[in-house]
Amino acid sequence: MRTLLCNIDRLYGISTPNKSGKPLAGKDMATVPFLSHAWLIIENKRIHSFGVMAQLPETSSDEVVDCGGRLVLPAWCDSHTHIVFAARRNGEFVDRINGLSYEEIARRGGGILNSAAKLNAMDESALFDQSLARLHQVMQQGTGAIEIKSGYGLCLEGELKMLRVIRRLKEESGIAVKASFLAAHAYPVAYRENKPAYVEHIIDEMLPIVAREGLADYMDVFCEQGFFGTAETERLLEAGWKYGLKPKIHANQLYNSGGVQMGIKCNAVSVDHLECVGDAEIDALRDSSTIPTLLPGAAFFLGMHYQPARKMIDAGLPVCLASDYNPGSCPSGNIPLLLTLGCTQLRMTPEEVVNSVTVNGAAAMELLSEMGTIEVGKKASLILTQPMDDLSVIPYDYGNNPVARMFH
Repeated sequence: MRTLLCNIDRLYGISTPNKSGKPLAGKDMATVPFLSHAWLIIENKRIHSFGVMAQLPETSSDEVVDCGGRLVLPAWCDSHTHIVFAARRNGEFVDRINGLSYEEIARRGGGILNSAAKLNAMDESALFDQSLARLHQVMQQGTGAIEIKSGYGLCLEGELKMLRVIRRLKEESGIAVKASFLAAHAYPVAYRENKPAYVEHIIDEMLPIVAREGLADYMDVFCEQGFFGTAETERLLEAGWKYGLKPKIHANQLYNSGGVQMGIKCNAVSVDHLECVGDAEIDALRDSSTIPTLLPGAAFFLGMHYQPARKMIDAGLPVCLASDYNPGSCPSGNIPLLLTLGCTQLRMTPEEVVNSVTVNGAAAMELLSEMGTIEVGKKASLILTQPMDDLSVIPYDYGNNPVARMFH
């Protein structure tokens, strides 16, 4: 199957092969290279070739798409989500409006424990159907690769159920899906008085089965005050490494808890959230290969202060943005809206936010050799936009879907 996209107003995200494998950092995030008046050929779902219309070769195609007045760019790569869940938590949304904090709701049995109870009561087939519908929704908004976490099971069967659903989503969606094993998301009620026993349960009973069945790519831990401390986090991540599961951790969302430094120490692919970071964390990240992944959608929904993205970029870091789509603290996987938040609240430029969810999003899922830029041979995971003359229209025109058509 060969598809020709012609009369592309601007083809954004073009790159050269020697850039593959590394995220864009610091001032390099300020530019999204493009060709004006371009064409691109897709063959067997791969980028076959591209160039300017004045040099369009004679070729036959099964489909010709006239992109006049529109942009083409790499699909969004959303590197942190929790879209496999059983039910919304809108009651807790009302509780927060009425003055309860996220932590207070959790102490009353809400939050993650609420989601766990509902997920464990739900049939696996129904859980898959709900999750697939959510995945299709974000795909229509431009997402072409996604990382999905477990963590609402908090028991062996519940975690395995979630990871099996994630595997089915990968098989049936047609897009790149990465799975993270996040049993260390909260302490179940049964282990509240014996927290070390739950850590042992994860390491001795859950991890071997998850690894044997090939259900996860990454090991994740909610490293936070009141959840899993740095000592527990290190032990869990080291156990994951023994089974080939690389670390990706939740760090510094509620407090400056030492999670960033622990993630770096354990060679985490990324440390995610980072609402509570200072100069020490930025300096540590500068000297590492760990990618700082910011989740401003959660800060927005919880009414928290935002991450210091501008300071991080100016310090030379490779900032990534991700949605954190989950039922409690960020019930949205809308990446175009996330880009608006990145511009208006994190003081990032339109070029920086686009790079943060294409090149850097792909790098945070170790997919940059396949996705994130326009290069010959990469997967043709592409967005054809609605009519617009510049990338800045996407975050500017918030609330409206910029996508006219997706190619996967």
